[in-house]
Amino acid sequence: MKIQILGTGCPKCRRLEELARQAADNLGLSYEIEKIDRINDILKMGVMITPGLAIDNKVLISGRLPSLSEITSAMTTYLAKQG
Repeated sequence: MKIQILGTGCPKCRRLEELARQAADNLGLSYEIEKIDRINDILKMGVMITPGLAIDNKVLISGRLPSLSEITSAMTTYLAKQG
């Protein structure tokens, strides 16, 4: 699974990466982190306000820094939909 952090590297973006890693580790997931920091690439994914969190090119959360429990829930829901 590819966890994507969308943002230019601001403190909220860095914190989102930390929380996403923690959530994935807590869930026992095998993952890689990809940082998407070019504005054009972020916009192509449909994110207008950073930070954003995506998994396998599907944006789950954007425009704010979510809590660890919200990230965990979003990941769990995403995985359940994948089958």
